[in-house]
Formats: sequence, C-alpha cells, structure tokens
Amino acid sequence: MSRPDYDVLIIGGGLVGASLACALRGLPLRVGVVEARPLEDGAQPSFDARSLALAWSSRRIFEALGLWEAVAARGAAPIRRIRVTDRGRFGTTRLEAARHGVEAFGYVVESRVLGAVLGPALAAAANVDHHCPAEVTGVALEGGLARVAVETPGGARELSARLLVAADGTRSRVRELCGVGTVRLDYRQSAVIANIRTSEPHGDTAHERFTPCGPLALLPLALAGTGADGRRLDTGCEWSLVWTHPPEEATRLAALDEAGFLAALQPVLPKEAGEVLAAGTRHVYPLGMVQARAQVRPRLAIIGNAAHTLHPVAGQGFNLGLRDVAALAEVLAAAAGTGADPGAGAVLERYARWRRRDRLQVSAFTDALVRVFSNDRLPVAAARNAGLLALDLLPPLKNVLARHAMGLAGRLPRMVMGLPPAHGPEPCP
Repeated sequence: MSRPDYDVLIIGGGLVGASLACALRGLPLRVGVVEARPLEDGAQPSFDARSLALAWSSRRIFEALGLWEAVAARGAAPIRRIRVTDRGRFGTTRLEAARHGVEAFGYVVESRVLGAVLGPALAAAANVDHHCPAEVTGVALEGGLARVAVETPGGARELSARLLVAADGTRSRVRELCGVGTVRLDYRQSAVIANIRTSEPHGDTAHERFTPCGPLALLPLALAGTGADGRRLDTGCEWSLVWTHPPEEATRLAALDEAGFLAALQPVLPKEAGEVLAAGTRHVYPLGMVQARAQVRPRLAIIGNAAHTLHPVAGQGFNLGLRDVAALAEVLAAAAGTGADPGAGAVLERYARWRRRDRLQVSAFTDALVRVFSNDRLPVAAARNAGLLALDLLPPLKNVLARHAMGLAGRLPRMVMGLPPAHGPEPCP
C-alpha cells in the first residue's frame, strides 16, 4: 500500500478544526487541513461577530496550546460571577468564582479574536499543510485509508490519510458522505445576538435569565479597541446579548430600528444592568440540537458541532468541542508514541469511550434547561423556582454545577490541566 498523504486530515478549519491542528503541531504526525474559506475571510462562519463563553477548562486548553496570552491581549472578559434568574419570579442562584478556588468561571471572547490567534499559529506549524480554499466532493473509507476528493482553484485532486477528522460543523458534508445519521431536535426558537451597552457596569458578571419567550443571556465584554486619544473604549458597560424567541418574533425584533429594539429589550433585562443605551448590529440564528449517531468509525472521527450542536442556553457548545480536541489529541499522541495507527478502530474507540459521558451529560443538561425554563405553566414554574432557591442555599449542589460549568467534571485530558498532549502508553479511560 502506498504511503498516504497525511496521518491526520482535518476537514474544517474553523474554531474546532484549527484548534485540533494546533494541538497536533508538536507530534510526529503529518497533518492536513481542508477549509472552504480562509481564516481571515469575513465570511468565515466560525470567526464572525459572535462572542463565545470560554469555560475555565477552555482557557487551560489554550494555555496548553501556547495561545492564551495572545487571546487575552486581544480582549477576554472574565466571568467571575454568574447570576441565574427567572423573570417575574423569586428563584435566583448566584455563583462566585472565588468560592470555587478559581480566578474566573470562564471568559468571553469574540470568535474573530480566536481566528486572529489560531491563523498565525497554524501558518507557522511545520507539520501542518493547508488546502484553502478547497471543498470536499467525495469521501471513501476503504483499503485501510480515508480518501477525500476536493475541488480547489487549481482543479480536482485526491488526498489520502490514515485518519479523517470531520470538524466541518452542524451541516457536516463529511458526516453526510460517510453515511453517519443524526438525531435532530428543533426547539422552534431563534437567537437574536448583538452587542449592547448599558448604564451600569457588568462587574464581570454573566446573567442567565429565563423569560416566557425563552432564555436571555448577558455576557460581559472586554473591548480591545482604543479611541483617538489612546484610551481603551471599554467602559465595563458592554455586553454580548443572546435573546431567544420564536423564529418569527426574533426576525421582527432584529429588523427594528435601534430605538425600537432598545425599547423591547429594556423590560426583560436584569435590573443590575441599568438602562440599555445602545445596540450593535443584530444577527438571528435558528436553534436546535443535532447529535451524530456515531462519533467514530474506522478511519473517521467526528468532533465539535459536526458531532453535537447544542442550544446556547448554557454556553457549552464550543467548550464541549474543545474537550473533544483535547481528548483526541491525547489519544493520537499516545498512539504516535507507540507507533500505533491513528485511524485504527481500537484507537478511535478509546477516544469515543472517553468522550461519551461528557457529551451525554452536557447534551441532556442543556436540553433539560431549555424545556424546563421555556415552560411557563404554574406547577413547572413553581418547581423550577424552588430548585433555583435550593441551589442557591446548598453549597454542595453549587460545587457540582460550578465544576460542570467550568468543564472540570469527569476524567480530564492533559490539556485541560494546561499541559500539552504527551507521548506515552495508550490512555485507558
């Protein structure tokens, strides 16, 4: 059998795919990345105007990649407090990072900031090749190899690899071509996303507020820009807003002029935010949950949104994908250390077994939040408010919730501890 072009071929160079390629930089593996749009392209969907809540574990992963300082320098707002409320009802839960022994539960970072950091890191990686722009037109998993047909500006070509990684998002072309089915839930909700400014500073606090129309999240922002006088524009009053509604209402709200949008938003904001003063460009995204029926097959691993797309209610989607990256990188490092085939079924099953519990728990938790907190029937509302109050009064329950929010539950990859994936014996989850 001829030598393949790559040991690992990653389809999708967005947030998750680029992070995996960075995690494999120091390993004795030949890595290829196929991406339809360049990282710096404004149409790159992974690196648009949206802000991401990076869990504490995700910060540690970026530290392990040697990229956190660059991310923080471009603007990363710490989440030191989380306040969960149910609009118009008594239930409230407050979480303080200092009480759980960490500097912050996580950080809010614009996705384009991550693109600005990941791009140069990949360009400098000696063992990583880029095929961009390039689109996948066919996949075959046969003869002990993955063979991928791609269309490039120079014409059609075929790439081969011992392991193919699908990191190409919710509408994964690779997943479809490999015949991996999905389970889909339509929440009949859309998210209105915008940056807003209020009269009161955020104080490093994230708000999760449940309303009859759906969840509303306010995430603190740290803007990296400066004014003409050299002073930072960040006043501590800037937030990233995620406001869920039925699709028609979300579209209507996003189309309002700024004054109309602010007037509609003000009544549902937590009082701590004060008066809403300004709103940036609004974007609308449909919401649902998509789960791949299989995360691995011989020669194939599916990660990130291609494996599991979640409702943004708990801000866990990208964090879950980063933990996919950390675990897969560690399994591949161990395989490289022993000379094992990275695409062998036994290697990939080890990865799938490791990730199964985390994926199931986070997906179930997110789905339950959406269903329970989008139900305004009196018995359900009374029960959830009693639950929020009990959670606020019971430190052991808070500890469990905090560890899950920070991505620190279960068996952790080395990268979650800030360490690079190391060569050595195969891990045994």
